[in-house]
Amino acid sequence: MLIRIDPASPAPLFEQVAASVRRAIADGGVAPGDRLPGARDLAASLDLNVHTVLRGYQLLREEGLIELRRGRGAVVVADGGRRGRLQEVVRALVVEARRLGVSTDELVTLVTKEMG
Repeated sequence: MLIRIDPASPAPLFEQVAASVRRAIADGGVAPGDRLPGARDLAASLDLNVHTVLRGYQLLREEGLIELRRGRGAVVVADGGRRGRLQEVVRALVVEARRLGVSTDELVTLVTKEMG
């Protein structure tokens, strides 16, 4: 699995790590049960602080995409693909809404109307 970051991007590095893993899950590049690279190894390969990688992994755990277990590392969970893709779309929607000056209440109303 290839994880990429862009140091010139305004997005925080931990979010870039998480986004790269989300894409890999959504695209099927990483399957349920697959182990992600160890935080220390990934940090070394990306020239990042290990805590930056761990923060990205923690974000993915909170989203229900991976499990973190001592001694076993980070493992993709079974339903991660759909959630990962949906999370990417939601993040893009929120970024665009902010860019357009749409308030949280307006965005929630729009989404609720579409879900109708």
